[in-house]
Amino acid sequence: MTAIDSLLTHILDTDYETLPPAAVASAIAFIYDSIGVGIAGATHPRVAQVRAAARGWGEGRQARVWTSGEWLPAPAAAMVNAWQVHNQEYDCVHEAAVVHPMAVILPALIAYAEREGGVSGRDLILAVVLAVDVATLVGTAQGAPMRFFRPAMCGALGAAAGLARLAGASREVLHNTLGIAYSQLSGTMQAHLEGSPMLALQVGINARAALGALDLAQQGFEGPKDILDGPFGYFALFDGQSDWGRAAAELGKVFQITRVSHKPFPSGRASHGALDGLATLRREHDFGAAEVERVVLRAPPLIARLVGRAPHPGMDVNYARLCLAYLAAVALLDGGVGLGSFTAQRLAAGDWQALAARVTVERWELDDPNALAPQRLEVSLTGGRMLAIELPQALGHPERPLSPAAQRAKFEACCRQGGFDDGAIDRLEAMLVRLDALGDVRELAALTTAPH
Repeated sequence: MTAIDSLLTHILDTDYETLPPAAVASAIAFIYDSIGVGIAGATHPRVAQVRAAARGWGEGRQARVWTSGEWLPAPAAAMVNAWQVHNQEYDCVHEAAVVHPMAVILPALIAYAEREGGVSGRDLILAVVLAVDVATLVGTAQGAPMRFFRPAMCGALGAAAGLARLAGASREVLHNTLGIAYSQLSGTMQAHLEGSPMLALQVGINARAALGALDLAQQGFEGPKDILDGPFGYFALFDGQSDWGRAAAELGKVFQITRVSHKPFPSGRASHGALDGLATLRREHDFGAAEVERVVLRAPPLIARLVGRAPHPGMDVNYARLCLAYLAAVALLDGGVGLGSFTAQRLAAGDWQALAARVTVERWELDDPNALAPQRLEVSLTGGRMLAIELPQALGHPERPLSPAAQRAKFEACCRQGGFDDGAIDRLEAMLVRLDALGDVRELAALTTAPH
């Protein structure tokens, strides 16, 4: 059986009633987390540019933009909301796949549910679980260092699968939806390398493409079929060193939503080990920023590649979120990294620059070019003291999960960033935590608008 055939069977044969409680609970938790992050993403400094462009592509009261409540055609709303979920680097991640699965998937599914109506909370949960399986297993199968932006591209395949399941599509329509989505995949690591704002918008573009793929397939339009294993399929074109057998061994046995990590900091996940380690060392040893002579993170090559970049004056906020030197300096100076760490004023301040120059990343050579762990953080202090911490997993990983209180605190902070008051936060949260009892996702979408 080909990789795509095995995924088609999994998508069509899995029902809500067969999902283990852990998968349902994880899906609810990450829908909750992703909506909060998407609400906060409406405050990105480039939001006016993205929304103005989306408005220019057509009118239609099909789906809302989160926070602003603006109505757009569903594909355009999915694009804006997906961009909002990812534009602060605060959305969840599947570390083994190196995929941010919810950023593309959830906005596309909710836009479809709002456009069509009649999609229940259970329908949404099932579609999310299956979509995350597709996105992350395709990612896990890949063995080469990333050249293409995997979160956007794998996310699009996942979203296409989830959308087709929501639509009650036949195997033929599902297959065509995935083929049409594959034909539109886009995303380059050049945007990540440069810290370009286009990085997060690649996620949005792929969410829009997934909805378009379903619409075309439902009209009988056909897409290519052997889109994973074929000579010009995903594995050959975008990776070249894939091992589908490694990923397929878990298909239908372990639902990948249970292996997704929360992000405790609004920065690239590759920075979280160091930020987690700094916080732990400061709690245990009570030192100040002025005492720090050197910070060294010893980590796999992917960590160095993703966040081992040099800071510079005037860097874009997107670059700063992926710059460990800046992040570590701000964490030491301000007591942590949060949503306020990336304002124009904070970036322009000169206090972090000398401290950032003392932060370095040293590579540990590993066989797996996509590994994010293990890591070791070393901090040299005045007086000759040297502190160190081993980091087999960063905070937020399923083996070191965020507490329910920490998850709620993050959600509330994100919603307040988006202009929600206490009452609006409480109403939205109450619906999200009981999502499995919701009759129509349109009711949830209506609560994503900030009160004015």
